[in-house]
Amino acid sequence: MAETVAQTDDEPGTASEPPRGGRGRRAALTALAVAVVAAVAVVGALGLGGGGDEGPGAPPRSGSLVPVTRATLTERTQVDGQLGYGTEIPLPVKATGTVTWLPEAGARVERGDTLLRVDDRPVVLLYGSLPMYRDLGPAATAAGGGSTTGGGTATGGDTPGTGTSGTGTAAGTAAPGSGAGQPDGGTGKGAADTPPTAPEPTGAGTTATTEIEGMDVLQFETNLAALGYTGFTVDESFTARTAGAVKRWQKSLGVPETGTVGIGDVVYSAGEVRIGRPGVRLGEAAGENTLTYTGTARKVVVNASAADASWAVRGTAVRVRLPDGRTVEGEVASVGRQAVAPGGGTGEEGSGQGAATLPVTVTIRDQKSVGRLEGGPVTVEYVGREVKDVLTVPVAALVALAEGGHGLETADGRFVAAETGLFADGRVEVSGPAVRAGLKVRIPE
Repeated sequence: MAETVAQTDDEPGTASEPPRGGRGRRAALTALAVAVVAAVAVVGALGLGGGGDEGPGAPPRSGSLVPVTRATLTERTQVDGQLGYGTEIPLPVKATGTVTWLPEAGARVERGDTLLRVDDRPVVLLYGSLPMYRDLGPAATAAGGGSTTGGGTATGGDTPGTGTSGTGTAAGTAAPGSGAGQPDGGTGKGAADTPPTAPEPTGAGTTATTEIEGMDVLQFETNLAALGYTGFTVDESFTARTAGAVKRWQKSLGVPETGTVGIGDVVYSAGEVRIGRPGVRLGEAAGENTLTYTGTARKVVVNASAADASWAVRGTAVRVRLPDGRTVEGEVASVGRQAVAPGGGTGEEGSGQGAATLPVTVTIRDQKSVGRLEGGPVTVEYVGREVKDVLTVPVAALVALAEGGHGLETADGRFVAAETGLFADGRVEVSGPAVRAGLKVRIPE
């Protein structure tokens, strides 16, 4: 027979023990409170809630600490360019005849060197800005032929002269105011019977000389002296002494020693040149397109966007990144004035076909820094924007706030709002009421 035991409230030991259901509810409430605290901590760490500049303290997260520092940030923009020697230009060769020798492309020619040979005669490079436009030689000699400059015009034997100036052209010596060609010396008087006072004329067989003068003479004589041929005064007059030095120079060149420099014997350039592609072959006639040249300094040409070429100002410093990764210093030397469309036309003709460009030439200050590289694609870096003496942090230190914008996490786990400015070189400009130099902020892992 089964026995039923009834438990009452006054039984010993049963009144002091709580029901089992009470202990379960208490444990559940405790777990819920822990979860709420954890959630609040997470919200604080993520910057959720709190519109002030500084939030309540929270357990710090892991990560490295860095200080807020003052610095100058520079934004650099990169454009593609091409390293080379620039556009080839025709040499102004004025020699006429058959081309009998040409230098190799890429050869360097300096003052006194032979550029080419025409009819087996050297055409020599000299330095200067004036082109060769005439022959230079000794003083020109004009035969007198008995022509004289008289003081009056004589009309004949005994006829009085009626003019104030005239010429006598006779075998004898014409006196002032005498009749032209009067071998008997018949005299003619002026209108007032007063002998003219003009200078004595030149008799038959005498000569007059006129020296060649000009800036082109000074330019040539400067080069001649620089080549070591001296003995004359470097000035604007081509004298007999200059002709003597020219003869010695011609002897060294193996050409006839005439003392005269022909218009086709020399070519002037601003300095040393690098030979480009020839325009003719051996055996063809020489002309102005016979030979092309460039300067000897390597430079970079950039086709910059015409709409965004404000950086391209003469004298602007840039950095050139070479194909091997090295960086050298450069400077904007010139900017084209004519915009070119991608198809090769002008900006107006190419509208709608793409962005028009302007050619920008960049010179490289230290040619040795380029090494032996003569050409290839390069990258040109120029300064777009720059801010000086601003508060900066690494970009990785920025955190996004739930209420919008950016903030920084301090060493003690607080979050402060930060306004951002220029981004450059992995750092960012920051500002705000709670942002100061030296403040330690965390870079989250």
